[in-house]
This record gives sequence, C-alpha cells and structure tokens, in this order.
Amino acid sequence: MTPAADLLRGARRIAVFRALQLGDMLCAVPALHALRAAAPQAHITLVGLPWARQFQLRYADLLDDFVAFPGGDGFPEAGPADAEATHAFYAGMRARCLDVAIQLHGSGPQSTEVVRQFGAHHVFGFQPNGVIPRQPDPGLLPWPTQLPEAQRLLALFNHLGAPAVPATPHFPLMRDDYAEALALLRHHALDRDRVVCLHPGARMPTRRWWPERFAAVADTLIVSGFHVVITGAPSEAALVEEVRSHMRQRAASVVGQTSLGGLAALLRLARLLICNDTGVSHVAAAVRAPSLVIACGSDVERWAPADRTLHRVLAARPPCRPCMHWTCPTGHECARDVTVHEVLDAAYGALFDPDLHLRASHALQAADAPTASHTIENSTS
Repeated sequence: MTPAADLLRGARRIAVFRALQLGDMLCAVPALHALRAAAPQAHITLVGLPWARQFQLRYADLLDDFVAFPGGDGFPEAGPADAEATHAFYAGMRARCLDVAIQLHGSGPQSTEVVRQFGAHHVFGFQPNGVIPRQPDPGLLPWPTQLPEAQRLLALFNHLGAPAVPATPHFPLMRDDYAEALALLRHHALDRDRVVCLHPGARMPTRRWWPERFAAVADTLIVSGFHVVITGAPSEAALVEEVRSHMRQRAASVVGQTSLGGLAALLRLARLLICNDTGVSHVAAAVRAPSLVIACGSDVERWAPADRTLHRVLAARPPCRPCMHWTCPTGHECARDVTVHEVLDAAYGALFDPDLHLRASHALQAADAPTASHTIENSTS
C-alpha cells in the first residue's frame, strides 16, 4: 500500500472538486468508486455546479454531501462569481477541516489552486502534462492525454494506490424512474418494443448534427413502423420544434417532461437512442442502453462510449477536429459529412441486430449497479 493509499484509508473528511456538466460527471463515476473503495469510512463531499446536487443524491453510496461551486475566472461552465460569494465559499470549505481534497476537474493549474484553498491537509489531483514543476508534488499526476476520460480520472487513483475498479460508469435506476418512463409511454400511446429516442440537442452548437437530418431520420423510422420519441431539456424546446417542423410524420416530444432518472429509464426501455456526442450519450452508456452517437466536433477517443458493441459511433474526421468552437468558422464539415443514409444504415443495423438487446441486458446485470435496478428491469420486461 502506498503512503497516499494509507492517507485515503485513514481520512475522515474528503472533498472532490469537479464542477462540470452531466456527461463529464458520469465519466467520473468509476473514479468515485475507486475513491470510495480507498476510503470506505470517509465523509466525501462533492464540490460541483449547482445542478449536481441531484447527481450527489443519485450516488449517495459514493458521495455523502454536496457544496455548490460559485464559479470564477477560467471556469466557463460555472460562470463568474462575485467576491462575497467566493469568500463565503472558501471560508465554508476551510471550516470543514478536510483531511484530503481531490482535484478531479481536469489538467489546469487553476483547478488545483481552487482545491488548495480548501485548506485540506493533503491535496491530490492533476497537473499539466509536460510541465516540470519547481517543487515536484507526488500527489499530482501529469494529465494523461491519450486515454478516454473515465480512464484519465481513474489513472489518478491508480497512481495513489487505490483498489482497482472497472472503468465503466453506471447510473442507478430506481422504481420511480421506471414508473415515470412507463407513464410517459402510456400517455403517448407508445409501444416500448418499437420506441426509438432521438436527442438532437447539445450544449455547444458545433456538437449538433443538423436538425433537418434528424428529421429525415425520424420520418424514415416512423414509416418503417417505429415510434420516435424526441427528448431534450426545456432549454432545447426550440431546437426540437425545428426538427419537428422539417418532419412529414408525427413524433412524440417529451422535452422538459422527464427528470434525469426518468430520462435514463426511458432510454433503458427504448430499442435505440440516436443522439449527438453529449450528456445523454453518457447516460445511455451508464444504463447499458443501445445507442447511435453522431459525434460532431468532439474528441471521439476521449468522449465517445467505450463499448462499441452497444454503442455505434459515426464521426467524420476533417483536420480541424477536435475543436472547442461554439460556432464553426468553416462550414461544419464534421456534421455535413455524416449523411442521413449513413445514420439510417447504422440505426437499422442496431435495431435489427438479434443479439444487441440480449447483450445490453447481460451488460446491465453484470454492472456494479444497485439491486433495485435489476428488480425493476425484470418486472418491466
């Protein structure tokens, strides 16, 4: 056992900093499992974006508490924070008398500086790859740039000597989640054996495949006898209506009608999810729901689902990707070059694969997920 592993096992109070969106948080679940295995008795607090309180409650076996990060320079997801809120935040963190603070936010030194201000006895995390610090810190691991995101975060705990855990995320599904999803299916008179979910949204416009192409895919699937359900957050209502405006057939919309758990259960009950490379694709991966991901602009090797049996990924590869542009300055080649024909071909390949849903069920049963999830899965089959 390493000295760091000894520190984790003896720690009573630990804080973890990761102030990011849903998909990023789901990628951190294996690392949080490793932390809990390394520190089974510790009181672990997640420091994240305000929305992540529900994430902490969902993963209450891994995370005991939540503190909202007020934001600051260099954290675009969180936005700016005023001086009073920042002062109160750091004072509150220092008052917790932390034994260990862990920077799981990313590679940047700004994230590590945030964590250092928590006043913990020990700080673990990442530092930029290739940078030689003046004073080496064995608690900081050079950012592993060549790995998928979940494995990058797990690498820190491997470095610290934590017990090995699988790099596969999971999302605990509860009875209420399935009840919500089944109620939606009944309300829209949908046959779950024919449901295909379409999720055309993504936070960054450069991550979105074109609405008229989603519409063409939906029309063709409906003509083929499938029931298309369009999902999305309330903020994506206009985008979903744009998709529907291009359609000739009628698709059900559940935009703004699902909780996070209800959406996850709906994906699990559906035959297939077709989506962009965004948070919902990570939800599908976490509940072992078959998906087809159209990856525009993103770093596919870092963010796409690892299981390419359950999850099929389509990605054009112009030389400019991956990018962080909000609006494409050239012509959005990575979206343009993925055709409707390609998406339909991949979708039908998944929908008519006789073994795919059997593999999905086996994957869910083999996952390290709560027993309640398995019980409901059997009762709704």
